[in-house]
Amino acid sequence: MSFLLLLFSDIITLAIAMNVCEPGQDRNVAALSFMFMCGGFLNCMEKYEIYMKEALKEAELAALEDEVPIGCVIVKDDKIIARAHNQRDKSHNPIGHAEILAIQKASGIVNDWQLVDTELYVTIEPCLMCAGAIIQSRIKKVIYGAPDLKGGAFGSSLNVLDAKNINHRPEVINGVLEKECVNIIQNYFKSKRK
Repeated sequence: MSFLLLLFSDIITLAIAMNVCEPGQDRNVAALSFMFMCGGFLNCMEKYEIYMKEALKEAELAALEDEVPIGCVIVKDDKIIARAHNQRDKSHNPIGHAEILAIQKASGIVNDWQLVDTELYVTIEPCLMCAGAIIQSRIKKVIYGAPDLKGGAFGSSLNVLDAKNINHRPEVINGVLEKECVNIIQNYFKSKRK
């Protein structure tokens, strides 16, 4: 869900809070309640941006290694427990995607294949392979920067969450620092074409 959609839903909530009150309820109380909720949303946006900046640092490392600049961090209890960037060319491994490598590292840190109550931040929308690994590892939330219209598996090219019988559905937030995430990958491919 994009930030604009979340913000729009908050505006709707405010309108409801201001106009649909219990008999005798003060509209100011309803508005203060909304402001509290909105403050939580803004803090959430700030948190998303902080961790996405860390994923962007990983993407920059990938670019320095002449890899497609995609970076990923995994967060548990408000701490980064794993970070990675694309390593396909360097490792000659088709599954050397940032998300896969970060999931492997995080699993080693928590000593479990289930990454319950973790959040994965990645600069580009995960592909089908990475989306499958995210589902299999039980990651709670996926936050990504830019859509991948050719291969994104959380709505841009296809949506793996539309499958009827999957046993885990992470929450997906998109559009976090989208411009920065798009720029780093576009600049990389522009430099490759020169």
